[in-house]
Amino acid sequence: MKYRRIVAPVVAMTALLALAACQKKEGADAAATTASKSPPVATVNGKPITTEFFEFYVKTVTGKPSSELTAEQRTQVLDNLIRVELIAEQAEKDGATKEADTAALLELSRLNVLQQAVSEKYLKDRKPTEQELRAEYETQVAALPKLEYHARHVLVATEAFATKVVERLGKGEKFADIAKRESMDSSKGNGGDLGWFTPDRMVKPFSDAVIALKPGEYTKQPVQTQYGWHVIQLEETRDLAAPPFDQVRQRLEQVVENKKFKNYADELAKTAKVEKKI
Repeated sequence: MKYRRIVAPVVAMTALLALAACQKKEGADAAATTASKSPPVATVNGKPITTEFFEFYVKTVTGKPSSELTAEQRTQVLDNLIRVELIAEQAEKDGATKEADTAALLELSRLNVLQQAVSEKYLKDRKPTEQELRAEYETQVAALPKLEYHARHVLVATEAFATKVVERLGKGEKFADIAKRESMDSSKGNGGDLGWFTPDRMVKPFSDAVIALKPGEYTKQPVQTQYGWHVIQLEETRDLAAPPFDQVRQRLEQVVENKKFKNYADELAKTAKVEKKI
């Protein structure tokens, strides 16, 4: 078990499906306008699926324009879209869009789509400059941990058991041997060896305990985390080198753009009339 912060993955519902399910009159009018530009690729219970919408769906699903797909692949994608339209229609008939959770999820999808659209438009002519990227790089480097840590641990279920592990270490038993016999963690096969890591990759009580140790020392008091009780031994430390600028350039561009758009959103908030009720 690695004690890394777990970031819940964002399950992105295809925005076009969410919007189709909660389509308002304005959306229907827009669809009618779009439909007049080209013949539909199909109709579902009388509702046209326009070429433009189909092309957008193809690119969203496959990452390619339909012209780069085989005839069989285009047919499969169209069949999938038809199924989605049918399911959306049935959801409307069943009243699914009136259910609280579904309605909230559809609204959240709408907000996400619009935010993305505004973000792309705002940032189109505000690409990060070299100076902005360099400045952000220096900021990021300054915030990096200065050391990496190499440690072992024994993970057990209770504080009493962890205390006995500490006592056994005090009597001369080898840390790796105890870890192999007693630890609940998957690292037990390696004698509790967690390899090299930076403190931010571990839960805070664990990283705080590691930072407080000197190489060769182990925790005299068990350390509790959400995973159980740990006895930790610090093997060694080493200086952490910052990644080269060119290696992280793309990530820096994202960070600078995110900051620019956040500032824009903050300015909108300043001029808006907002009344918080909670």
